[in-house]
Amino acid sequence: MNPNPVKTSKLMSKLMSTVEKKGSSFYPGLRCINKSRMKKLYSLLTVVCVLLCISASAQFAKYSNEFLNIGAGARGMSMGNAQVASVTDGTAGYWNPAALTYVKEPQVNLMHSEYFAGIGKYDYGNLVLPLKDNKRYLGITLLRFAVDDIPNTVFLVQPDGTLNFSNITTFSSADYALLISLAQQVKASGDKNISLGLNAKIIRRTAGDFASAWGFGFDASALMTGRNWKLGIMAKDVTTTFNAWSYSIDQQMREVFYLTDNDIPVKSTELTAPQLIIGGSYNFKISKKISLLAEADFDVTFDGKRDEVVSTNPVSIDPRVGLELSYNNVFFVRAGINNFQQALDDRDTTNQKKIWIYQPSIGAGFRIGDVQIDYAFTNLANQSNPLYTHVFSLRVDLKKKTKKK
Repeated sequence: MNPNPVKTSKLMSKLMSTVEKKGSSFYPGLRCINKSRMKKLYSLLTVVCVLLCISASAQFAKYSNEFLNIGAGARGMSMGNAQVASVTDGTAGYWNPAALTYVKEPQVNLMHSEYFAGIGKYDYGNLVLPLKDNKRYLGITLLRFAVDDIPNTVFLVQPDGTLNFSNITTFSSADYALLISLAQQVKASGDKNISLGLNAKIIRRTAGDFASAWGFGFDASALMTGRNWKLGIMAKDVTTTFNAWSYSIDQQMREVFYLTDNDIPVKSTELTAPQLIIGGSYNFKISKKISLLAEADFDVTFDGKRDEVVSTNPVSIDPRVGLELSYNNVFFVRAGINNFQQALDDRDTTNQKKIWIYQPSIGAGFRIGDVQIDYAFTNLANQSNPLYTHVFSLRVDLKKKTKKK
């Protein structure tokens, strides 16, 4: 894969031109950013993208550590994963660690969801702690995606060709990630604020007792906010993230692999390519108690041509859009759409016609005092056999008790 910085520069120029022309109508707050700042932002994004493209010339595994792209929190998942700019709670440790500066009190976030009729289970937990100087913020996030009770049929067939079903055992495949986040506000001037964030990631992946991996990586992010608008940038796996795989296969299993013409796995390293998410949001005040939050994100990947709206080599771009209607900041209704791609039409018997499919989502939430409960209803498949997933999450603000004098 040979990156082309010239094409990348032209692509970013086109993207920034769209933001300049259309962005002010969708995000009125962009009018306050003068051309000089826009040029600086364009230059910065171009340099970042060129560097990411050059790094993408390495041998990256497509969709590596994909469990880290599922999402976090029912609020974000119901908004089509469009969160890089508008997130304001502890899930920012996942979406954009720079936004942790909005969490002024210790906070706990928990989430659970199940996929494919309960076969896959996804859990998320997060703790945010504002540090003593109230200028820096620490976040600790743990994610787990696992499929349990997978049949192991390696020894099903006996040497004489007979089947021995008592030899079937089960194992679990589990992916874990620990994210340690730091955020700091670096500039505050009137309604405008700039914050920076950083994630350090530790990844653990296992497949039964015969395969396991350790991985490490970093994310970096920035958030610029105005009166009603926000701009967010998240550079995931900015230094590339690697997984070092090791295998524990006994001699008996090796013999089965050899007799069935299967490759015997050896120690290897899996690299995850950098990923850039750019987004903006605007909060429309409809009345004193009702507001509508709108966000649009661009998910830019650098691991080769993908089946997405903008598909080039090595850069692909997938848009995300999310909405949140709020009543008195107590009751919320949300909707979103993402994951646009082309797929064969299920109704076409010739398997030639392709159509655009997408992943819609809806949800709701309510807040009672220091507790907020959110729900998301997402669609994993988009044609004749949709697989719906219910997502629940809980947020608790741990407010400090004030001492009575």
